[in-house]
Amino acid sequence: MFSFAHVSDLHATPPQLRGPMELLNKRGLGWLSWQLRRRRIHRPEIVECLIEDLHAQRPDHVVLTGDLTQIGLASEVEAARIWLERLGPAAHVTAIPGNHDAYVSAPWQERWEPWADYMVSDGVEPTSLSFPSVRRRGPVALVGVSSALPTGPLRASGCVGTPQLQRLETQLVELGRARVCRVVLIHHPPVAGVASPRRALDDAEALQAVLVRAGAELVLHGHTHRSLVGELPGPQRPIPVVGVCSASEVGSKPGKRSQYHLIEVEERVTAKGDIHFSLALRSRAYRPDGSGFDPLGEVHALS
Repeated sequence: MFSFAHVSDLHATPPQLRGPMELLNKRGLGWLSWQLRRRRIHRPEIVECLIEDLHAQRPDHVVLTGDLTQIGLASEVEAARIWLERLGPAAHVTAIPGNHDAYVSAPWQERWEPWADYMVSDGVEPTSLSFPSVRRRGPVALVGVSSALPTGPLRASGCVGTPQLQRLETQLVELGRARVCRVVLIHHPPVAGVASPRRALDDAEALQAVLVRAGAELVLHGHTHRSLVGELPGPQRPIPVVGVCSASEVGSKPGKRSQYHLIEVEERVTAKGDIHFSLALRSRAYRPDGSGFDPLGEVHALS
């Protein structure tokens, strides 16, 4: 049995400005949104409780599917690095970026260099960060896909892009031959209708086509700030697609209170010698009284 936690959309790094020039772009609107509303919704003390609960649950690994920051300021990137280090060393934590981490155009070294150890593929130097990334942990291959790109005001859409999709298909086919449990990590949901057009994955159909041809055992995403379980067609059987709530939400709307998922992977060998992966999901939710996290609902079988 191998277990890992799925966490997303921390959004708990208060934007610390180094000067007014940092707001002369889309960040100005994001900073205003933080001051007027979001700082009351996304609370760092909830992330503190979540980290404590994660350590108590002791999963074998933790994955974060993007939006570690609010508006992607350098000060926020550094603050998020501290969250990552508190979750665990890079060997035990895997992260990918979200649209808030790519709020405006900037070299990746300025954006995500402090997180590179948590994002880079196994055996690759952090300075060579690229996506998709592949990290093998136990029977699981974590395949990190970046849908993060700068967008105009009032847009939060994402795009994987043709070159990355081509590499992704090659990697998924090779990992399938290696008979490992392929878990695809992406920030934007790849299922149609889950997000509005201004917040959707622009090339979701192209990603779906890759998954139909190459296959995967599970896709995890964030972005919607809701716990969602769906599926996409695969080459032999449907592929479960799971989204998770924001890790720092106080519960401003029904169904949006902070949650994280614990996913257990059990490798089984059939009578014919085939390998089958049994996946089960448990949710843990932030208590309304702010005293910590509790189990939420029953164990959900994904396959």
